[in-house]
Amino acid sequence: MKELIYENKLSCKEDVADFRMEGSANIYFENGKMRMSSALSETLGQRANFVYWCPVDFPEDVLIEWEFRPIEEPGLAIMFFCAKGCNGEDLFDEKLQPRDGQYPLYHSGDINAYHVSYFRRKWDDERGFHTCNLRKSKGFHLVCQGADPIPDCDDAFESYHLCISKKNGKIDFCVNDLVVFSWTDDGESYGKVLDGGKIGFRQMAPMVGEYSNLKVYAI
Repeated sequence: MKELIYENKLSCKEDVADFRMEGSANIYFENGKMRMSSALSETLGQRANFVYWCPVDFPEDVLIEWEFRPIEEPGLAIMFFCAKGCNGEDLFDEKLQPRDGQYPLYHSGDINAYHVSYFRRKWDDERGFHTCNLRKSKGFHLVCQGADPIPDCDDAFESYHLCISKKNGKIDFCVNDLVVFSWTDDGESYGKVLDGGKIGFRQMAPMVGEYSNLKVYAI
């Protein structure tokens, strides 16, 4: 049983007026869908990447759905979820270290989160062997992988329906209803099961990604 608790079409700038940007990005809209790209040159390395946070805190057991289409590559796309300070602080607590999109601040800084990297086309090895990765932080723990069914940009003619569900520590990730991976956090191997917190979209330069129809359900 699921209950819709948040819905955002991501169709215009008013829809994301309260989203929080970390890093520098261009956010614009085409055909009623949000597109994102870095505002900085990829030659700047990690400083060119960014995270765009939904400001809402969600419960422990959730189902997160959104539509995604890769427009330009190379690059990489990630969804963070259950993001909080390591001591349970709100993600935007001013006592936490400032974040500007550089990856180590998110996986080995002073926040905890799960994150799914679901479109990995940045580096040669990622483009040569496509996987979706689930990591748990703090600590950058690669806890699960699955084959990536999303094609490269040239063949991505439509949006893909992505879904993350988390219930009682069990995390499933699906693309167009195809289960890519399932993993259960035992609460011991990599620390306690993460609960609540925020969700956020991350991209690596110079990728352009398109997003729409974000929904979150309590399950």
